[in-house]
Amino acid sequence: MQPSEIIEVLNRPISRDLLAQGMTRLAYVAKDGTPRAIPIGFKWNGSQIVMCTSTNAPKLPSLRHNPAVALTMDTVEYPPKILLVRGLAELDVVEGIPDEYLAMNSTSTMTPEQRVEWEAEVRSLYHGMVRIVVTPTWAKLIDFDTTLPTPVEELIRQREERRRG
Repeated sequence: MQPSEIIEVLNRPISRDLLAQGMTRLAYVAKDGTPRAIPIGFKWNGSQIVMCTSTNAPKLPSLRHNPAVALTMDTVEYPPKILLVRGLAELDVVEGIPDEYLAMNSTSTMTPEQRVEWEAEVRSLYHGMVRIVVTPTWAKLIDFDTTLPTPVEELIRQREERRRG
């Protein structure tokens, strides 16, 4: 997929909404060769998806061994809106708390006093974190209005060919 095609998909209004929700499922291959899909918060910075985790997270050795990942952001209402992204995870060990981690943990559910307490607790717990940075190499939006899952699109094409033939 060309970078311009990826940008076009990610700039669609529904994609922007899904990228703003801040929760994704990260899929990767564990070191034992089995698949994993985990929920994780993220921050979209306009070109990359940034997730943060503890330096002792079990996913880190797996991502170092095989950085290929897939991400899914979606809605629960019908019809669902689904953004699928693939890329390679780059790991960036940082001292302290990354700005993205603080930003992705919205203050909308905390009072200012709770936010101060939460941030103090986070800073006392984590002496460093790992930023997992994914630059999209492929993206697909499925909104069941203008776009469908690829197999369904193929079935529609086949049906049209049968009707013409």
